[in-house]
Amino acid sequence: MKEKWLKGCGTALATPFLEDAPDYEAYRNLVARQLAAGVDFLVPLGSTAETPCLRDTEKRELLRITRECCPDRPVVAGVGTNSLDATLRNMEWLDPLGPDAWLVVTPYYNKPTQEGMFAYFKAVAAATPRAVVLYNVPGRTGINLLPETVLRLAQIPNIVAVKEASGNIAQIQEIIDGAPEGFSVLSGNDDQTWPLMALGADGVISVASNVAPGPVSELVQAAARGDMSRARALHRALTPLFKACFVESNPIPVKAALSVLGLCAPRMRSPLTAPVPDTVALMRRTLAALFPDLKTE
Repeated sequence: MKEKWLKGCGTALATPFLEDAPDYEAYRNLVARQLAAGVDFLVPLGSTAETPCLRDTEKRELLRITRECCPDRPVVAGVGTNSLDATLRNMEWLDPLGPDAWLVVTPYYNKPTQEGMFAYFKAVAAATPRAVVLYNVPGRTGINLLPETVLRLAQIPNIVAVKEASGNIAQIQEIIDGAPEGFSVLSGNDDQTWPLMALGADGVISVASNVAPGPVSELVQAAARGDMSRARALHRALTPLFKACFVESNPIPVKAALSVLGLCAPRMRSPLTAPVPDTVALMRRTLAALFPDLKTE
């Protein structure tokens, strides 16, 4: 029987940039801020990290810093591609850096069948002794990992969780209701964290917690202990931030917010572009409302 160990609030970390390289000092400070705010685990090298645009050496350094700064909480590193060979290669050369689990997105662009995705994830799990977290995000990949496929994969011992960002609450509830003991269901959309936890989900891999790690963690903790009144109030207070984080493609608005907070520059890597002035202004207003005493730059 699996033990359920991946739960609570995990942050899908953004990658700060200088002119032509990651800003590793700013990244280290962002990680420290997350840990000080009480997040339960960290997720480097995901969608929010602009991972498709990172060089291999940069991926290694970002994961090395994350692990070094976070020795006592889980680190879930993104390694998924649309090629089994490439995913296995990512796992092989990142493995020495000691992540606790791999976050593996459904293979994008190829549009595999459900049976193809089952075989893919089964092969990934067989290639590693580490835990594997499935990641379903149809809006980015063009395919939907259906509940029956997730539940088949959940029987594999080291497939321990799914990050579900389909946005389909009925679909996610089916996974929650059918999941075996020890398998975690994590929201992949901030605005669905509270309703999904009310249905029995175990937490979130959050974008908004880059900006407000304390309040997002508090929401998850309140929901986990059954204090739905407090969780609902936090959900309502955070909803403007949840919405603002997606007025442009993620992580453009997050970088806008982090720049308003003075934590990093709002630089992106092509094909993403810097936030437009309206997004920066929106984030400034949103943060001022959420944190009335906050001084922003």
